[in-house]
Amino acid sequence: MKTKLPSSVQNLRKSYPAVWKHFEKLGEACHEAGPLDERTRRIAKVAIAAAAQTEGGVHSAVRNARAAGVSASEVRHAILLTLTTIGFPRAMAALSWAEDVLRRRGR
Repeated sequence: MKTKLPSSVQNLRKSYPAVWKHFEKLGEACHEAGPLDERTRRIAKVAIAAAAQTEGGVHSAVRNARAAGVSASEVRHAILLTLTTIGFPRAMAALSWAEDVLRRRGR
């Protein structure tokens, strides 16, 4: 699923095309490096973005997860699993960011 990149990322891509090219290749290599299937990788990325506390990252991870067939309940569960590691306030923030996307996509 392609979405418009944030302006800061667009600027980096334009100013440093070689860096961007290698960044994309690294991401692709990481995705293909192990035995996890696409859905499982996307669920993991939701939890990683939640733990990293990046609102845009959670939005992106949820969009990509939903595009890969991950249900809204599975997205919420992935974030709920972070609660005992990242703490209640951070997990609740991540859930609210996920809901931003889930509401737009009709849950």
